[in-house]
Amino acid sequence: MAYSVDNNNILSLLDGFVLDNPADITWQVAENFRKRRVEKNITRQRISELSGVPLSTVARFEQKGLIGFESLVRLAVALGYVSDIRTMFATSRFDTMEELDVIRRKSGDKRAYAKKVSKKI
Repeated sequence: MAYSVDNNNILSLLDGFVLDNPADITWQVAENFRKRRVEKNITRQRISELSGVPLSTVARFEQKGLIGFESLVRLAVALGYVSDIRTMFATSRFDTMEELDVIRRKSGDKRAYAKKVSKKI
């Protein structure tokens, strides 16, 4: 049985596919921020004033995806995305059942390693 290949259909399937690498993620976050800012009809100058983030930092973020975390939080607050920032690492994620078991066992722990007990002689 022969299948015909529709390249347009294949490309449409891949349209939402993104490799998870830091550069792509930071660029996508910056692009999403810019879109939300423009949708609300807020200029870079105004978001800078509302957030306390320097205008040059806003521009660098939108153009290159480069920003410090505190500045990103300030911009999120100014646009009304507080809950998105607050819940960024709020839920556990796991890839295997073994990871899930570790997450469950360590859910109350405050550190990722066992505390060293010093022996006094």
